[in-house]
Amino acid sequence: MDAPLKIRELDHVVLRCRDQARMLDFYTRVLGLAEERRIDEIGLIQLRAGASMVDLVPAAEPRAEGGRNVDHICLGVEIADLGDAVTYLRAQAVEIAGEPAMRYGARGMGLSIYVRDPEGNVVELKQMPPTGPS
Repeated sequence: MDAPLKIRELDHVVLRCRDQARMLDFYTRVLGLAEERRIDEIGLIQLRAGASMVDLVPAAEPRAEGGRNVDHICLGVEIADLGDAVTYLRAQAVEIAGEPAMRYGARGMGLSIYVRDPEGNVVELKQMPPTGPS
């Protein structure tokens, strides 16, 4: 039996934050996501990441002792040369894990790098395939 639904893209990722202000700065100022809305009663801040969302919620501690809040999230990025992103991120004192490499994702193979946000979450930044003629 075929599934009655088809997943098309990442909708959102929720990150539990011990220092929500620092996380907000990283995702908006450093990575360029736009704040879309807040629900102050529960401390939720929702950030627009293209067609998807990254939600930041307050948390005193990670879910499990020594555990992470997520394994990693992958954000598609539009950039002609991923090396330019590496240079920029290093200037912002962002920890980069390894060198750019070809990896498979929702849009097929593409060059990507792994970075860490201020709370140690791994964020994969994956170069989006070109659209249309160049």
